Amino acid sequence: MPRPKHLLQKTAEITASPPDSLAEDHKIARVIKATGNNLYSVTVPASTTPILVELPSKFRNLIWIKRGGYVVVDTTERERDNKISGEIVNVVREQKGWMKMPYWPKEFVGREEEEESDEEDSRAGKMPSSDEED
Repeated sequence: MPRPKHLLQKTAEITASPPDSLAEDHKIARVIKATGNNLYSVTVPASTTPILVELPSKFRNLIWIKRGGYVVVDTTERERDNKISGEIVNVVREQKGWMKMPYWPKEFVGREEEEESDEEDSRAGKMPSSDEED
C-alpha cells in the first residue's frame, strides 16, 4: 500500500526551502557516491576522508539523491557497531537558495562554476560542429 499523499507533500515541503539556521551537529555534505542499501558516501568540508551516512526511511523512494548533490548530515556521536557515521537529515533540492544562506560552506561555493565550465568545454559524446573540416 502506498504512503498517504499528505506525508509525501510534507516531505517535499521539508526539502523545498533551506532552514534559517542549522543545528550544531548538522553539516552540509557533498555526495560522492551511493554505496547501496540507502547508504551514501559523502564528504564534509572540514574532513578530508569521506564518511558513510544513511538515508532515513522518510526520504526513501520519495527523493532521489544524485552524485555531486548536497545533503544535510547529522553527525552526532551515537553508539553504533558499524561504519555508519551519520544520518541524512535534509536533501538540498533548490541549490541556489541554499547557497545564499550564511551557513553554506565556503569550500562548496566555487565548485559549481568550475563543473559547469568543464561541462561546456567537454566535447565527449557530441557531434563535431559543421564549421570544422577534417
